[in-house]
Amino acid sequence: MANNIDVLVVEPQKEPYMKTIPDTLESLQKEVGGYIQAVYPWDDPVGIICDEEAKLKGSPPNRALRDEDGEIADIIAGTFMVVGLGEENFASLNDTEAKKFASVFKTPETFIRINDRIFAVPMKPSLKDRLNAAKATVNEQNKDTADKSRRKDKEETL
Repeated sequence: MANNIDVLVVEPQKEPYMKTIPDTLESLQKEVGGYIQAVYPWDDPVGIICDEEAKLKGSPPNRALRDEDGEIADIIAGTFMVVGLGEENFASLNDTEAKKFASVFKTPETFIRINDRIFAVPMKPSLKDRLNAAKATVNEQNKDTADKSRRKDKEETL
């Protein structure tokens, strides 16, 4: 039986979020939408899991990976995850790692080419996106309240 791991999921044009998934090849492939590739761009005990064919498939550019000078070293296409590294397998991110990389990838980016250079431009959420996020939060809170109310009513009838 597979263990679960807590990973940071980074989708194009969205803020990253934590998700608990089974530590299986199938789950990793499902999250990124294809065959996985592991990349280790930092000294931290974490890795990036992405779709190895995302660029070939035409997946949208997602986030830039930068070198120590802040220059773009590569651009990850499609959805990717930041995962912890265990002794033999991937592992859950600890709280410090999760916060650090959620901050690194917090702002979605779009990319433009000027002459022979590619630039990453931070995308600010539109008013529509912020309203939709607020509505989703309220809907989730209302659902939780309704679920609690149903459980309470059920307990009272028992």
